[in-house]
Amino acid sequence: MAEIIDLYTVDRQLTGKTAKRGDPLDEGTYRLVVHVCVFNSKGEMLIQKRADDIVRWPSYWDIIVGGGASAGDTSRTAAERETAEEIGLSIDFSDRRPVITVNFSDGFDDFYTIEKDISLEDLHLQTEEVADAKWASQKEIEEMIDDGSFIPYQKDLIGYLFFAREGRGTWNL
Repeated sequence: MAEIIDLYTVDRQLTGKTAKRGDPLDEGTYRLVVHVCVFNSKGEMLIQKRADDIVRWPSYWDIIVGGGASAGDTSRTAAERETAEEIGLSIDFSDRRPVITVNFSDGFDDFYTIEKDISLEDLHLQTEEVADAKWASQKEIEEMIDDGSFIPYQKDLIGYLFFAREGRGTWNL
């Protein structure tokens, strides 16, 4: 059964309309995506290797959690659901806000950061989507972007996520 997503206006207001995930969106409608970046006390980011048979970016390394919001999800509930589904962690997002929202051609992508020391053995990877997980430094991720093994995010975005992991904003006070 196809997953249903809510559609939004350019101002991020719900339109009351839905679409099937993966179908082209009508002009002027947008979808919601979330990413959850988990950092440890060493300043490393938890990353995942995407499954070999996944539709987009198979076998590439990626931010540990990412996915589309389903119909009825808020950004926070989508982040909670995706974190539980993809890596088996139950994290309460009710008091969290995204550290950054990136607009893309047909949607909004909210990035959350969490600092938590997690043993790789404690993860329960959703094998349909996630083949492996490991901790990596900012430099290691940037090198993986350069060698083509990591999804080609802008390095400045990765750098900002490492900067923002401690809840810092866009200026220093």
